[in-house]
Parts: sequence; C-alpha cells; structure tokens
Amino acid sequence: MQAYANSPQKHRHWLAKLSLECSSVRCRLQIVLIATTIWLPVQANGKSVFVGIDGRAHTSAEIDATITHVMQAAEVPGLALALINDGKVVYLKAYGVKNMSPNEPLTVNSVMVAGSLTKVAFAYLVMKLVDDHVIDLDKPVYEYLPRPLSDYPTWRDIANDPRSKLITTRMLLSHTAGFNNSRYFDPHHRLVIHFEPGTRYSYGSEGYSLIQLVVETVTKKSTEELMRQHVFGPLGMTRTSMVWQNAFESDHANGYDEYGRSLGIQKRQTAQGAGSMQTTLTDYARLTLAVLFGRGLRKQTHAQMLSAQIPIVSKFEFPPLLPDTTDEYKGIQLSYGLGVGLYHTPHGWAFFKEGHDEGWRTYVVCHQNQATCMVILTNSSNGEGIYSALLRGLLGDTWNPIDWEVLTPYDKLPPRKPLSDHTVIQVPPTFLAMLAGRYGTQNDVLTVEAEGDHLSVVGNSKRKREFVPQTWTIFFSKDSDETLTFLFDIDTWAFRILREVDGKGELIPNLEWAPPAL
Repeated sequence: MQAYANSPQKHRHWLAKLSLECSSVRCRLQIVLIATTIWLPVQANGKSVFVGIDGRAHTSAEIDATITHVMQAAEVPGLALALINDGKVVYLKAYGVKNMSPNEPLTVNSVMVAGSLTKVAFAYLVMKLVDDHVIDLDKPVYEYLPRPLSDYPTWRDIANDPRSKLITTRMLLSHTAGFNNSRYFDPHHRLVIHFEPGTRYSYGSEGYSLIQLVVETVTKKSTEELMRQHVFGPLGMTRTSMVWQNAFESDHANGYDEYGRSLGIQKRQTAQGAGSMQTTLTDYARLTLAVLFGRGLRKQTHAQMLSAQIPIVSKFEFPPLLPDTTDEYKGIQLSYGLGVGLYHTPHGWAFFKEGHDEGWRTYVVCHQNQATCMVILTNSSNGEGIYSALLRGLLGDTWNPIDWEVLTPYDKLPPRKPLSDHTVIQVPPTFLAMLAGRYGTQNDVLTVEAEGDHLSVVGNSKRKREFVPQTWTIFFSKDSDETLTFLFDIDTWAFRILREVDGKGELIPNLEWAPPAL
C-alpha cells in the first residue's frame, strides 16, 4: 500500500480532483506544470503507457498480455485497440490476424466494418448541419420533405399515423421516435410507430434511415459526399468511407463467425447512416477525439450531443420494445444523448456506443472529465465477449452498463454447441417464416420456405430438400453434410445464408430484401 501511496496513480486522482476545483487560467497552468513533473519521469522510464480512470497504470507488456489472453480465450482472430489518455492517443495497436487463410496480420490501418459505430459519425455530421442552420433538432422531420410521407415508398407505412408528424431529429438521434430496430421484426415487415414519439427509449436503426432521407433532401447531396466533406476530410480519416472503395483492397480484414468461419468483408455499395461505414482503428480514434472535444462544433451544439435526452429504464437494450423496466441503472443515470449512450460515474460523465454485425463487434467509450477513452474493433462475432475484461481490467471502468447492452463476457457464455452435433431443436414457426425468401443471384436462386417445424429449400434443380434447425439460425440436411447458417445484418435489414458443404462455404445474399430506398 505504501508503494501506491507514493505512486503516480495516487497523484493522478489528486490532480483530477484539483482540476475540478480550479477555475482560473493561472490555476490550471499550475496543474499542467505539476502534472508534467509527475508524469514525464514515468514516460521516460517506460513504466506505463496508459492510466485507467481508476488511477492504475499499465505498461505495454501488461496491455499486450491482457489482450493476448482474452483473444485466445474468447476465440477472436483479430483485434485493434486504441487507448486515449488526457485527450491524446497513447496506445494504438493491432493484434492477431485480418485473414486466417492465408495468415495475414491485422494492422491499425486495416479496413474493418464499423457496424453501428457508424451512428456516432453520422450523428456528428447531423450536429454540424445543426450548427450550419440546415437542420433544427426540434422541427418535425416531415416538414423538411417536399412531398408527404405517403409518397415515399419506404415510409408509406407510417404516413397515416398522426404520430409521424411529431417525430423530430432529436428523437431520431436519441432512439425515441417509437420505431423497432428494424421493420423486419414488425408484422409483415411493415414499419410501425410503437409508442408516442419522445416518451421513451427504444433502439431503432430505422430512425437513422429517416434522418438520412431528411439530410440528403435538404442538402441535395449524398450521405457519402456529406460525410467526406464534413467528417472524413476535415478529420483526416483517409481510409474511411460509407461505401466500399477500391483502395481498401490492399489492406482489409475479413469477418469471422462464432465458429471461426470466414464471412469475408462487406463491400457496401449503398451509404447508410445506420451502419455502412468501413474504417480503420487509426481513423476511428480520430473521430473519437473529435466527438470528445466537439471539434468543428459550437460549444452549445457539442453540449447537446453529449447531454442526456431521455433516461433509460428498460432492463435491456436488446431486443428493443420489451415492456420490462428496472431501476437498476438509476445510480449511473443511464440515458441517451444524440448518437451515443451516456452514464455517470464518480469520475463524471461517459459516452459509449457498441457496434454489432455478423462477423464484427466494435465498441467505443470515453470518460469526458479525464479525456480517457477506449476503442475496440474486432473481426469476430465473439468480439463482444472480451469487452468486460478490457473495460474493467484496463480502463478501470466498473460502472459501464454492459449487462444492459447484453454483452455477455466470454467466460459466462453457455458452451457453444459443436457444429457436428446435429441435434434437432424446436424453433417457433413465426421465426421460421422470417427466414423464408429467395436467396442467391438471378441465375442461381435458392427458394426457402417455412414448412411446419423445418425449412424447405428448392434450387435450380427444382428438387425440394428439408433442413431442420440445430439452433435458431443453423439448419442441417439429414441426407447430406450441408448446413445453412442464416446471418442477420441489423444495419441492412436482411438475412444472408452461409452455405457449407464438403468443408467449403459460400455466402448467399438475399434477393428479396434490400435496404430502404431513401
């Protein structure tokens, strides 16, 4: 204990407390001089490269050991990690591989799928448009459109609901508009407003598609062009885009499912504010700092983005719209801002966002008073299993609402069912019906239909084959070694199929379901 009492960790706590009590410029300059006296020797001696919000210092060797351990334990092929202290990137490193066959190391400039971390970047764009008086956060969004909602095929479903005229940009960015995460989960895939807009939180990617329509309408520019002009360009995010770029071919990661099967890279052709961004660790660290400090935003606008818009009382974030509520998170004042979640700790406010796509898991969290952040990008569906260990072990954050986000630690997950264990389970017919559709290409079509307790599949040969459920999303044939794994992309509202036979796999797209046209 004596060693800790005289350590930089102890001084860091004292400095943080003193800085909150300082109001004058002179006082703050004195703190900088004291901090320099304390921390420069630590950096010079190489004793630590990152200090968590709990004051614990970590060497690069300790960080590497922690990452290597959790990656092996959770079966994560590749991970890119950025650590930020006092508003500066102090650690930027990639671990593992971007491709397992052939074995190629992941780099900090390897292009990866951001998933819903895209929403942070898109919200940042919208806030810049607020500053430019192009968008008003509290103006009903229908007023920006030259035609009624009924004239837009994607939004026709809600046109006759009078509550649609209550929806504002603020509600869409804070997930309080009343939408499901995806209309794919609404009856007959038709979009529904489930509650009075603005009255409660419920995560809904659909809302970001609506504000994207508004933004493109009023600016007469595409989302890709706007993001490049207002976000990627000014921040120097040279290897980031909302759609696939040929320049990414030289260094990109492939995504892997829970079993280590390659899902490839998503070469998005359509920009989606909800989740089409592809980026690198280097670039996303730049965005994180921009959001943390409000670079390019007026002070008032930045404050609104990182201010609580709605308290969260739902027991879990996913699936949305569950009626269960809880007081469990009142202690951390769990709430949502504009594009990011928020919670309060004894050290002050923090913002966070998770990204989830098949084969990709991503996370960002920033503690604002300490300007201390962590960015995690992984190319694995197992990636979220390591968040808890890194948040607590490296960042020193024991307040993060990881249980609410349903991000189960790898060592608390139930045993993964072996792929070879073809035990039939019962899956609700309503879920089986959601998997039905036409998959493949125009010249090679698989027609999937729900029949009783199984799926029937008809290919070009017209022969009907039965596939029975091993899990809710993995189906196998009883007369061959072929398996079909249905992969749902929450940002494109579509199932894809990973078909495996004779040890070889191929990804088969959905022919019937396309992202909503804006």
